[in-house]
Amino acid sequence: MPELSHGRRMLVLAICCMSLLIVSLDNTVLNVALPSLQRELDASTSGLQWTIDAYTLVLASLLMLAGSTADRIGRRRVFMSGLVVFTLGSLLCSLAPDLNWLVVFRMVQAVGGSMLNPVAMSIITNTFTDPRERARAIGVWGAVVGLSMAAGPLVGGLLVDSVGWRSIFWVNLPVGLAALLLTWRFVPESRAPRARRPDPVGQVLVIALFGSLTYAIIEAPHGSWRSTAPSAALALISLLALLRYEPRRPEPLIDLRFFRSAPFSGATVIAVSAFAALGGFLFLSTLYLQNVRGLSAMEAGLWMLPMAVPTFLCAPLSGRLVGSRGPRLPLLIAGGAMTVSGLLFALFEAETSNATLLLGYVLFGVGFGFVNAPITNTAVSGMPLSQAGVASAVASTSRQLGQTLGVAVLGAVLAAGVSASSYASYASYADTFVSASRPGWWILAACGAVVLTLGVVTTGVWARGTAERAARRLEGKRLSRRAGVDA
Repeated sequence: MPELSHGRRMLVLAICCMSLLIVSLDNTVLNVALPSLQRELDASTSGLQWTIDAYTLVLASLLMLAGSTADRIGRRRVFMSGLVVFTLGSLLCSLAPDLNWLVVFRMVQAVGGSMLNPVAMSIITNTFTDPRERARAIGVWGAVVGLSMAAGPLVGGLLVDSVGWRSIFWVNLPVGLAALLLTWRFVPESRAPRARRPDPVGQVLVIALFGSLTYAIIEAPHGSWRSTAPSAALALISLLALLRYEPRRPEPLIDLRFFRSAPFSGATVIAVSAFAALGGFLFLSTLYLQNVRGLSAMEAGLWMLPMAVPTFLCAPLSGRLVGSRGPRLPLLIAGGAMTVSGLLFALFEAETSNATLLLGYVLFGVGFGFVNAPITNTAVSGMPLSQAGVASAVASTSRQLGQTLGVAVLGAVLAAGVSASSYASYASYADTFVSASRPGWWILAACGAVVLTLGVVTTGVWARGTAERAARRLEGKRLSRRAGVDA
């Protein structure tokens, strides 16, 4: 990629952030619309889970393929293709005649979305080569997530109450088209120095692993062990096959030696934990505010602002802290705030008081605002630039997998606690919901504790040493392969 002026780099960052905005906004807007979907399409709890997880599951399954493909054939080309598919998928979602078709069209959206965020992050990584400038750019990237959280519930609530749930997908159309035109005009093409070969077997194993695991979790409360055991077995077999097959490939879908870096491995687990907490938090909160408190979609959106605004404000601060002091302090703040938020709901029933509900939302927003920048920065900063697409795709995959598992696990916990008879009356459902959601809040507190613990363990001198050794091995392997080809 040619050296760009400061203004051009800022423009590239803005264009990449537009793609993140529509992808992130889509999830937050949809969460506010879940009760409306439940009523209009007669959806069960598992049906609501699939409207979210069908998207995040396909996204998680294809992100690494998209990252490596972009490194091979051109990041700008793949990014533009993703904008086209995502925008088309959004249009189809708005026309879905029933829940099944909505789930299918959400999967089309996800195919496009898989070509956006990891590729955009790879473009940003190659555009901002100075570590401090890159950290600040990633902080801005994280702030867009906060912006989507702040705008999503409000925009979604307004659209659902005034027009209907189908209108939430219309927001993506003008933004997607504008981003497509700006990318064509201003974003330069870039590729990895040496193209990576496709890994179709690895890709199939990843899809089988994520899909079967999610299906087993979501459907477990609704069926017998005989119906879910095959899916769980397939997930285990796929994982074992992936661990055995990938190291044997000269150019695997994901080089497992990445995980010899303690910061990279820590960032991966932190991403899964933090985004599992986010997915579960939004899922439980939306259903509680509208189905238990009886708020409208717009009122529920306003109640989500105490979480969204701190996320928006803390993300750029986290980026600056990562650039100046490293990732440890932001991760400690993130893990501590998210743990306390979960404990407020698990131990003190924060839902029962407006003051504690507000405090729980603010703490979670602060924690999530601080966690994004250190995840992304750690995932890409210790890797050779030639691996930027794959490394950023692993970070993005971890986020989406975490959100998928968060919705699946907490939705399954909720479905197991809320009996079918509870749906017959509002009073019965409201009484059952609070007690049924209690284990879910404990899970969210545990996710925060994982972030806190790994924030300490994977940011010290020992951890940085493992990252340096892993980077040397990866670069040495790349150079030896290149020498063999040249010979």
